[in-house]
Amino acid sequence: MKYASQAVAKPYFVAALALFVAQILFGLVMGLQYVVGDFLFPHIPFNVARMVHTNALIVWLLMGFMGAAYYLVPEEAERELHSPRLALVTFWVFLVAAGLTVIGYLSVPYATLAKLTGNEFLPTMGREFLEQPTLTKIGIVLVALSLLYNLSLTYLRGRKTAITSVLLFGLWGLALMFLFAFVNPINVVRDKFYWWWVVHLWVEGVWELVMGAILAFVLVKITGVDREVIDKWLYVIVTLTLVSGLIGTGHHYYWIGLPEYWQWLGSLFSALEPLPFFAMVLFAFNMVNRRRRDHPNRAATLWALGTSVMAFLGAGVWGFLHTLAPVNYYTHGTQLTASHGHMAFYGAYVMVVLTILSYAWPQLHGRTAQGNRSQVLEMWGFWLMTVSMVFITLFLTAAGLLQIWLQRMGDTPLPFMAAQEKIAFFYWLREGTGVVFLVGLLTYLASFFIGVKGSPAYGEAARS
Repeated sequence: MKYASQAVAKPYFVAALALFVAQILFGLVMGLQYVVGDFLFPHIPFNVARMVHTNALIVWLLMGFMGAAYYLVPEEAERELHSPRLALVTFWVFLVAAGLTVIGYLSVPYATLAKLTGNEFLPTMGREFLEQPTLTKIGIVLVALSLLYNLSLTYLRGRKTAITSVLLFGLWGLALMFLFAFVNPINVVRDKFYWWWVVHLWVEGVWELVMGAILAFVLVKITGVDREVIDKWLYVIVTLTLVSGLIGTGHHYYWIGLPEYWQWLGSLFSALEPLPFFAMVLFAFNMVNRRRRDHPNRAATLWALGTSVMAFLGAGVWGFLHTLAPVNYYTHGTQLTASHGHMAFYGAYVMVVLTILSYAWPQLHGRTAQGNRSQVLEMWGFWLMTVSMVFITLFLTAAGLLQIWLQRMGDTPLPFMAAQEKIAFFYWLREGTGVVFLVGLLTYLASFFIGVKGSPAYGEAARS
């Protein structure tokens, strides 16, 4: 660790991992409720488990991004963070707000939660992924403003690099796009139109910039390749992301009442969206092949390479499978969508947070890397989680294809629930692989505690 203020990243990383475990546990509850409908009912109904599962995902990824930014920006700017104390206050505000929100989901009916949190004065609740109470949304805005104020002043007063420029551009975009969560028109078409400005332009727009910057930072540190080379790749990825992602939002507009030209625009630009992810694959492997040093943190290298591959498969390939309008006509809202969502989120964002965590955590504790035993455990965690996510995706893909045929394309289409009963076998397989994923996550967490004493001390590889 070069700067003392980088230590503020620690609580963000710890909270992110705790919420990650909670997300997976509620995902397993949901998966079981698909086949055992009254499991934990009425204590944890399906809609509540789903809200906690998806909201925990969003919050812990944001926690991870914030921790990564607080670690990365001081080192890139070559100066201490503007206000470490503000960063810690921001963390506790965010954590308490997230905790109270989850308690609200679990303890009172959603309609009651809306009344208790003043939703009637500024209606924002009731929409998928944006279920957070209005007060929580306001808290998220305040947290984002605090983060951006702290990082921007650090950036403006220090060295300016392509990595921090792209990272801050992505974080500012993240904050600005979230403001559309407060736009809640009565008209359903307009509501969904602006809703996608948050959901799509986060995960298929500005989040990709954050991902690219974090990946570039780690690759600079573990490969020693000249920054000029990495910067050029980063700018190419950013350009491809913005060109394809912004207009590619149109693939969500096919069937919500907007003009037909979105079928053409959405299809064309969505077909280009795999390109930035393919560029990330070329980028990561090219940098590792051209490396000037063998960094002792082999686990971080594995995570970096795995991120690029899995992001390309999940967000790129599986996204393209059902993005063209004539195909999406049949696939929209099926388990094929869920298969894409699971692998895309894991490959693009979960793995990049674990990549920076794998690199930064030993540095924050005065070590170049974890000990050999720790890294072996961590890599076991990598493979267990990654392989199980591949199988989760394949099982959901099979379920989705069968669902499409039985429910939408056959000569005698079945009702929704009848089709669901026939694909239950794949839900059981998905649940089993979900358990394996949890084992992989616990193995990954164990690597932080086992074999640490053999870790190499902070040395020249960390200072480069």
